[in-house]
Parts: sequence; C-alpha cells; structure tokens
Amino acid sequence: ASRREERKMTSLKSQKRIAASVLKCGKRRIWFDPNEVAEIATANSRQSMRQLIKDGYVIRKPQKIHSRARARKHKEAKRKGRHMGHGKRQGTKNARQPSKRIWIKRMRVLRRLLRKYREAKKIDKHLYHELYMKVKGNVFKNKRVLMEYIFKAKASNMKLKTDAEIAALRREKNKARKARRQEAKDAKRMALLQAAAKAAKTTT
Repeated sequence: ASRREERKMTSLKSQKRIAASVLKCGKRRIWFDPNEVAEIATANSRQSMRQLIKDGYVIRKPQKIHSRARARKHKEAKRKGRHMGHGKRQGTKNARQPSKRIWIKRMRVLRRLLRKYREAKKIDKHLYHELYMKVKGNVFKNKRVLMEYIFKAKASNMKLKTDAEIAALRREKNKARKARRQEAKDAKRMALLQAAAKAAKTTT
C-alpha cells in the first residue's frame, strides 16, 4: 500500500518531458514502467534517461493506426460511379466540371495534332493556319473530325493541283499548236508572195 501511495505522490512530469525530447516524440507516447517509478523519478538528466530507455523502463509507444481501408474501398466504388448521384453533388454542373477547362483541353489536343502534322510535313503552313483558325472557331468537336477534314482537304488540294497542272499543260499545248499554225500561215503567205513576185517577173 505504501508503494502505491508513493507512486501516486511521485510526479514524473519533468521525466516525461526529458524522455519525449530524447525519444523525439510527444509526451503522450511515453510509457514508464509502473514497477520502476522510484528509479525513473531520480532521472533528472538526458543521460540517465537514455540509460532507463536502454534498460527498457521507458518506452516510446507505437503510433495509433488510422486505417484507410474503408476510405480506399469508398474511393474504388466512386471510381466505378457509385455514391455519385444527385444527392451527393454539392456544386453546380459548371462548378464541378468547368466548361472552360473542357474547352482548354480540347484546344490543346487539336492544336497539338496540327503542330505534329505541320512538323511531319503532312500539311503546309497555309493549310495549318486555315485549320488553326477553324479550330479556334469551334468547327471541330474532336480529333477524329479534324483528321477527317485534313484528309479531305489534302485530297481536294491535290485534285486542284493536278487540275491546275493539267490546265497549264493544255495551255502550253494550245500555245504550241497556235504557234505552229501561225508559222504555217506565215510560210504559206510567203510562198504565195514569192509565187506572185515570180509570175510578175515572167510577165514583164
């Protein structure tokens, strides 16, 4: 009984503070051996406290576990779409998923594609600029639509180019034919003039 009274009377406040400092933890995590209170009460330096720790009279209690198992399970369920109904929503539709963020994401995707195509020489700078402005004007709703448009635009440009080349060749051909015809006409006129001159000479 006297030992219990002695234990009650002994204040270990400063010992707890020293132990917490030595063990680098909070005072609440310090455990003193209840059977060695008298010896612990005599420890008034860090060195003596280290000796008590070594002897096992003073222990740092393990940290209390705060399990995240339930939180992980809930998060996994939310990933599947559970707990996401109307009753669980706190903000407006635009607050939860801002339309500006969606716009920025779409712009970045489409502009990245255009840049990639230009660097790979799939489109020239003129078509790039035209498509860039169309992207800015909200003409293409996604990457697939833009790619289809590029494919059609390239085919159309190729057709225009081939048509222009064919037209240029036709023009050259017609020009050459006209020149030949003119040469033939000139030669014929010269021949007639020469014949007329010869006939006039013979008559005189």
